Order: sequence, then C-alpha cells, then structure tokens
Amino acid sequence: MDSLRQRLAPLLASAFRPFYLLGIAYGLALMAAWTGAWLGIWSAPLAGLSLRQLHGHEMLFGFAAAVVIGIVLTALPSWAHTPEVRGAPLAVLVLVWLAGRLVFWGGHWPAAPWRAAIDLAFFPAVFVIVTPCLLRAANRLYLLLLPILLALFGAHLAWYVGVLAGSDHLAIVGLRAGVYGLVVLYVLKGGVLTPVFTGNALREARRGDQAPFVMALDVAAVAVVVALGCLDLAGAPASWIGAAAVACTLVHAWRLARWKGWRVVDAPLVSAMHLGFAWLLCAFALKAAAELGSAVPEAAWVHAFTVGSLGLMMLALMTRVVLRHTGRTPIAPQAIRIAMAAMFLAALARLAAVQMGATGHGLVALAALLWLAPFAVWFALYAAMLVVPSLPREVREPLS
Repeated sequence: MDSLRQRLAPLLASAFRPFYLLGIAYGLALMAAWTGAWLGIWSAPLAGLSLRQLHGHEMLFGFAAAVVIGIVLTALPSWAHTPEVRGAPLAVLVLVWLAGRLVFWGGHWPAAPWRAAIDLAFFPAVFVIVTPCLLRAANRLYLLLLPILLALFGAHLAWYVGVLAGSDHLAIVGLRAGVYGLVVLYVLKGGVLTPVFTGNALREARRGDQAPFVMALDVAAVAVVVALGCLDLAGAPASWIGAAAVACTLVHAWRLARWKGWRVVDAPLVSAMHLGFAWLLCAFALKAAAELGSAVPEAAWVHAFTVGSLGLMMLALMTRVVLRHTGRTPIAPQAIRIAMAAMFLAALARLAAVQMGATGHGLVALAALLWLAPFAVWFALYAAMLVVPSLPREVREPLS
C-alpha cells in the first residue's frame, strides 16, 4: 500500500497531472474509434446512439471536461489564492470522472438511470470541492465559476433526459448548452490569462506592457455570450440570434485587438492563445452569418470553436502548465509548434467539410486525423512528466 501511495503521489500532486494524462489519452482513443466508425471500418461502438450524439457527448463531457477542469483547478491556487486540490480530494474527482466513462461504455449495466446518475456526478463533485475554497477567496469574481459548473451540469442533465426520453432534439440542446458553457468559461478565464501572458512576453522582449483590463468591456464580453446562448437555446427568432452573434463578434474583436497579439508572434505559447481567440471571433461571425440568411451551415460555428479555439488554447496552456509546474522552462519545442499548425489546419478542414455537406465525408476524416496528430505529439512529449516528481525550481509563475 505504501508503495502504491508513493507511485501515485506525483500524479495526485496537482490537478493538471491526472486530468491531462487521462483526458488526452481518452480523447485520442475516442477520436480514433469515432473516425474508424465514420469511415465504416467498424460499427458504431454503442448501439442506440448516433455517431453524432456519441461524439458530441464524450468529446464534450468526457475529453474536454477533464482537460478544462485540470486547467481551472491548477489555475485557482495561483490566481484566486485558494488551497490546491490534491491528494485524496483530487483522487475522488478523478475516480468520479473515470466512473462516468466506464458506465458510459458499460453497455446495459447498471440500469440506464444509474449510469446517468454516475456520469452526471462529475460537475457536482467539482462544485462541492471548490465551493468552500472560492467562498474564502478575496476576489469574489472567482465565484463566477460556480454558476458555470451548475450550467454545465444542467446541460449534461438535459442530454441524458433527451436520450432516455428518446428526444434527439433535447439531447442536441443539451450538447449545445454545454458548448455555450465552455465558451463562457473560455471568455472568462482565457480573457485573463491571454492578456497577462502577453504582457509578460512583451516585458521580457522590452516591447511594452500588458493592456490594462477594462472591467466594462470584460463584463460586456461575457454578457453578450450569455445573451447569445439564451436566445439560441430558447429558439428565439433567427434575426435576434444573428444580432446577438454580431454583437459577440464586435465586442470580442475589440477586446482581442486591445491585447496586441501581433507583437508576440515570436512567442508560440502566447500567440497560439491569440489565434484561439481569433477562431472564437470566426465562430461568432459564422453563427451570425448562418442566422442572418447566408449559405453558411449553422453547425460551422461549433467546429470553429471546439477545434480552432479550444484546440489551440488547450495545446498552448497544457504545454505551458506542464513545463512550468514540473520545473522546466516554458518554451514550446518545434514539435509543438508544428502540432499547433496542424490544429489550425484541422479547424480549416472541418469547416470546409461542413460547408460541403454530404460530399465532405473524406474531409471530416482528414480533420479528425489533423486533430489527433497534435494531441498525440503532446502526449508523447509530456505524458511521462506527469507521473514523476517535478524538478526543483525556486520560482513559479502563476499558471505559466
């Protein structure tokens, strides 16, 4: 038992370690299995679920949930000055996430309501563990994480209610609500990390300083996304949804321009974050175009966000976090730079496939392979660092 504890100690020292390791490994296996089913190499892994539902649910509530929660829980001690979630509480969260994946693929055992209850427990478990810490945080703005966790739980619950009731529409609404929940979290957390890390890079290169935060603009950036999500999920008139998407595009373009990302193009881990936000602008613009009557398919915006925005931000932050928090210098090797370029191409290929419709079958598979390659490279480079003790380092930057 003592030997097992010693082996697990490094893995449970910080949330990024188990959640990056398991999340990326699961994402690779999931995307490979889905791509094979899409190409007809083998049958769909779960009878009763369409490939769309299977892919959407597990990429969102399985893969993305693990990586995003790993990022958030690692950031909180540095930014909100909360105690780090580690040891036994972290092990509980990891086991809850793993239990959700096991019952999802477990066939008909246990009964469907029990499978749903087990899988649904992850976001509530995170909520229970972080709430006492956030309530003691000096900056009350970090409490915004709590309603986002509740919204993600509600989206997940809606998906299960839809699936169990045989309502594909409600299940799709649940998936879409989950995407909006991630967009809000992306806007909140990425909207802090990106300008701060940009400022660090600018000061290091003696090119200036960080753009100061403008609270009214940051509030508006979140508010317009929430408004867009509410209108879209409520089935409001297309003109209203389109107007909200236009507002999102304009507000976030202003916000991104203030950060001056073009001045840090030689800092790949920072410039990739700016590219992630550029893809978010693209997502809002595509949503506006689709709702206001253009020939752009409505689903295009989802892929612009999930592949372009989320994919690039994950690669940049995970690389930075692993290197810095294991005592290494946070510099992107050439392989990671190529991986980021591949993720950018994956987003382009996926959008092209959406635009082509039924004739874009092969492009979907190409986009999946281009998505797989960057995360496979990342896993090959950094997985081993997650299971061994960190190198000694006297100074650590927050989440950097």
